[in-house]
Amino acid sequence: MKKVPGPPSFDGLKRRIARHRAENPPSRKDHFVRETYCLGLMDARAKAREWFDEYPKAAYWTEVESWRQLDGDQIEFTMRRLPSAD
Repeated sequence: MKKVPGPPSFDGLKRRIARHRAENPPSRKDHFVRETYCLGLMDARAKAREWFDEYPKAAYWTEVESWRQLDGDQIEFTMRRLPSAD
């Protein structure tokens, strides 16, 4: 009886992918300006409002990119905008 080969091993491919990722770390190529804050709830709202007032959403694509509530009513959030309105 003839032996049927099993599925191919992906070990070599996995090593090449790992090596490529180690040599070429991901970079942000989207050109957005980001800033992360950790503030109390009211201060966080005020800081986000500052960004929207200074960098209007329509021109700079300003947005709250991420946020999470921490212990003690602290909010950690990242604001994102384009570097210019051009």
